[in-house]
Order: sequence, then structure tokens, then C-alpha cells
Amino acid sequence: MTSPDATPSWSAPYTGDLADDLALALRLADAADAVSMARFDASDLDVQVKADASHVTEADLATERAIRGILAAERAGDGILGEEFGTSGSTTRQWIIDPIDGTANYLKGIPMWATLIALAIDGVPRVGVVSQPAIGRRWWAASGLGAWTDTPAGPRRLAVSNVASLAEASVSFQSIAQWDGVGRSDDLVRLSRAVWRDRGYGDAWPYMLLAEGRLEFVAEFDVKEYDLAAHVPIILEAGGRFTDIAGADSIASRSSLATNGTLHDDFLTLLNSPR
Repeated sequence: MTSPDATPSWSAPYTGDLADDLALALRLADAADAVSMARFDASDLDVQVKADASHVTEADLATERAIRGILAAERAGDGILGEEFGTSGSTTRQWIIDPIDGTANYLKGIPMWATLIALAIDGVPRVGVVSQPAIGRRWWAASGLGAWTDTPAGPRRLAVSNVASLAEASVSFQSIAQWDGVGRSDDLVRLSRAVWRDRGYGDAWPYMLLAEGRLEFVAEFDVKEYDLAAHVPIILEAGGRFTDIAGADSIASRSSLATNGTLHDDFLTLLNSPR
């Protein structure tokens, strides 16, 4: 990834044609869903523990291999950053992949996990697909092409909420342990007291609930580029705002703050004011 200081503003207009890239990302998600669902809730699923103490399953590896195979055939000049197999190739056009976001849920047979596929151009996530096949849902976006989700009646365009008061906001905070691990448990309590409702929905789904107008705030810590990149164009194209917890346009800062846009500065002030 390009360093945060060198990355263009995410709000800057993009004039390129991303239709073919978005179509490819959706086909990558189709291939990923077929691989991941074939082993979901399998009694003999192979699970290993990585050096960082997180889990990886055979499905994580197979899903990323499937995505990389298609990219090697169709976008050989593009780079790839994947959770399981690292970085290769260009960073000018870089596909950013989390084959199974929510591996802990996947290995426990809990259907709240997703494949995250993004294309970053010059460091800015421009295409994003979030696919949750175990619940039959998918969301996608590209800069200038809107944000969408599938419904029985066909694709529906996404829009964030117009809630303009913290006291009326519904938020998702991922987990208490995550905030406590970076010394911000007091900030989480302060947040919970300032808003209408707080819940820990977990992983990719709350970002999509925000894009659908059902939440006003999602924030995480100890996250990597592949955890976040796919969400950025979906949130932005739905009319929201996405930064790190300090307010910078970055997915490399190990934190995230996604909001409906209207309340973004209010949440930044709440979380970063002196204690």
C-alpha cells in the first residue's frame, strides 16, 4: 500500500472507468463463495493456529487461492495483498483480499463471516465487494457507480441514515476486548453513554448495516488493510465517511471509524477529546 501521507484524499473525484473491475470483483466473489461454502460447518474442517495466535482454516487458504488464480489469469499486471499469502506485484493497482473475514465464526459454524475483495488504485480503495454467502447477502460498490446490495426484487442502491444527533445514533463497537486492548475501554463506555443504542454485531456486517442506513457508527482497532479496504468504497458511495480513529484517510493505521458522515466529526471529537 502507498503510505498514508502519499495517498490522495478519498473524497477526491475519480474519473476512471471501473465497471470492468467491479464486474471482475463480483465474479471473484462468486468463485470465493463456492469454495468457502463447500467447507462451511464441515465436521472435519482443518484448523490451524498462525504465529499471531489467530486461526486459519483450509477454507481460508483455498478461497484465497481461488481468487488469486483468477487474478493471475485476468489481471496479471495488478498486485495482490491477501491475508493468507501476503503481498505481490504492483501497489499502483492492488487487489486487497480477506478470504474469510470472521474465521472464528466460520470454524464454529456461525454464519456471520464474509469474503472481502477490494481494488485500491494509487492507495485509494475504489472497488469493494463484501459477500456473506452463509446468509445469502452481498454488497458492492465502485467510485462513481454507487453502492448496492442484492434483494429478491433485484439490486437496491444503498444510502446511509440522516440521523443528526449522537443521542439518536445506533453504534457497533466490535468487541470490548478490542477497545480494552488499546487502552480505550473508558472511551467505549463514554460512547455508550452518549448514544441511543450500542451493540457488538462483529466483523463485516455492521459496516454493511451502516451503508444500509441501519447504524450510524462502526469502529475497530487492531485491524489490517484487508479487514477494511472493501468497506471503504461501499460506505463512501452510500454517502458515509470512513477514516481511521484520528480522522485520517487511511486503512493502514490499525484503526477504523465509519459513520453516516453527518455525525463523523461529532464522533471524532467524542473519542479524541481529553479524558
